[in-house]
Amino acid sequence: MDFLVDKYHHYAALYDQVWELRDRRMDGWPMMSSPLPTIFLCLSYVYIVKVWGPNYMKDRKPMELRGFLIVYNLLQVILSTYIFVGLIMAGWGGQYSFRCQPVDYSNDPQALAMIWCCWLYYMSKFTEFFDTFCFVARKKFNQVSLLHVVHHGIMPLSVWPGARFVPGGHASFFGLLNTFVHIFMYFYYFVAALGPEYKKYIWWKQHMTTLQMVQFVGIMVHGFQLVLYDDCKFPWQFSYYIGAHAIMFFILFSQFYVQAYLMPNKSKAASKSSRNGKSKAHKE
Repeated sequence: MDFLVDKYHHYAALYDQVWELRDRRMDGWPMMSSPLPTIFLCLSYVYIVKVWGPNYMKDRKPMELRGFLIVYNLLQVILSTYIFVGLIMAGWGGQYSFRCQPVDYSNDPQALAMIWCCWLYYMSKFTEFFDTFCFVARKKFNQVSLLHVVHHGIMPLSVWPGARFVPGGHASFFGLLNTFVHIFMYFYYFVAALGPEYKKYIWWKQHMTTLQMVQFVGIMVHGFQLVLYDDCKFPWQFSYYIGAHAIMFFILFSQFYVQAYLMPNKSKAASKSSRNGKSKAHKE
């Protein structure tokens, strides 16, 4: 028992030491006082989409959410565009260095604009939970994949430390690329929600996945470059933390790409070859 008490006090003291490193400008901002609300919401999300939601919908008809999806995806396009433009204007439009960018902890208007964008980007990760909620409500359980749930469920946990400790600087490059990709992604979903007659305008689904993978490569390169340039006055732990997440998501998206686009083509080619072989044998 004493061993457990000692361990508790040890980790509590370690937590207090880390907490002292927080960006105090964020004190009092919603969801910033502790990581516990974020952890609770992420665990609740996983429970809802994997357990409660499917059980609730099991004996019910799929919900018709066309109107909601049109509005939701359009709002996500607007929100992603707003954050992307905000990050550009707050630093990434020319003032920031792509090689090494420390966090500006001052109360300069541009620095305050950056922390607003970082906090808003963090909060936007919770709004994206509705992607999965809609899949469950429409009983499209095949789309509630491991990739989808891990991607959405872990993102708020991944972004919270950045918003709380380093809102801006090198780490915000992740949000810049991610919101850029989301502009196109949610526009794709918006057009798809308009109805089957608009399907001809969204032929670029495969390219959308490719863009997402390129995004993660860019984040990896940008994050891990501090291995070579260790003179940057930015916490290298955060840079490596972001780079590691990019590797994980790149692997997951690569697996999805192979299963969704390469395997079907391989199966079609094999089927066509088999039919041609049978046809040739029949003629002979």
